[in-house]
Amino acid sequence: MGRIVTLTANTTIDQTLVIPRYASGTTIRAKRSVVSIGGKPTDVSYILGEMGVGSLALGFAADTAGLRAKQILESRSVEVDFIEVDGETRMNVLIADEGSGTQTTITTDTLIVSEAHVTALDARLDRALNDAACVMLGGTLPSTLSPSLYTRWIGLIRARGVPVLFDADQPNLAAGLEARPDFIKPNRDELSRLIGRPISGLADVYSAARDLVTRFGTTVVATLGAGGALAVHRDGAWFVPPLDVPVVSAGGAGDGVMAGLTESIWRGEPLEMGLRRGFAYAAAVVQQAGTAQLERREAERLLPLVQIEPYPAV
Repeated sequence: MGRIVTLTANTTIDQTLVIPRYASGTTIRAKRSVVSIGGKPTDVSYILGEMGVGSLALGFAADTAGLRAKQILESRSVEVDFIEVDGETRMNVLIADEGSGTQTTITTDTLIVSEAHVTALDARLDRALNDAACVMLGGTLPSTLSPSLYTRWIGLIRARGVPVLFDADQPNLAAGLEARPDFIKPNRDELSRLIGRPISGLADVYSAARDLVTRFGTTVVATLGAGGALAVHRDGAWFVPPLDVPVVSAGGAGDGVMAGLTESIWRGEPLEMGLRRGFAYAAAVVQQAGTAQLERREAERLLPLVQIEPYPAV
């Protein structure tokens, strides 16, 4: 059995502030403040580490925040092999508003990545592919890099016969799709931006996802927030109803889904089991204040509660 590899071009530290209600122009006292790892693939590595599954985390990082990101990952037994670049790893602020039930993210762009840095990461990725079971990559890119980098990276991974899981928003999602990743996980808004039109009900989600499966050969796992999720594969489709759990923060919930799918590929399990793992992990994540935080015991409790229903219903 090979190992799981994650690749994060834009590493992040998230500070989540849980507030009773936002009021512009006033001083707001946060009920809780949690500092955690951010960035989609690094979140996946962190969640897997919490669940007792090891991984290798590749990517770019810089300065004090980059060192903090490395330490957070290593605290969960993740092997970290970041390229040190210029600038600084991002510091995001997430505001979880209990009054409105909304979450707002304030982000920055502070990593400075050169062509020499990319070449160095290419070499580490090539070496990691020698014993990789699968690679999960995605998220934003530093402003100095082009979305076409995702096309190239995914193409390199697929050329080595290694399954690829990809999670990004536009324009990176369209660029990555050109290289035909095995899995993508857009939420409703990301799927809408990708196809260039609003998406209404579940049938519309299915139609858009089925078109992507036909065009790119990818499996689409469309997450719909409180509406559950729809997974569309070349051989079928499945609806995943949401679990009824208290939501504290949605930060990292989608990364919980990707962590479960990634783990199941590593274990050689069928897609249905990957969906069960993913949505159990996501439901455990939303109960915690910090990004991608979860309690292993709660995730394991939720696992048998996740339902997978054929779509359309028969």
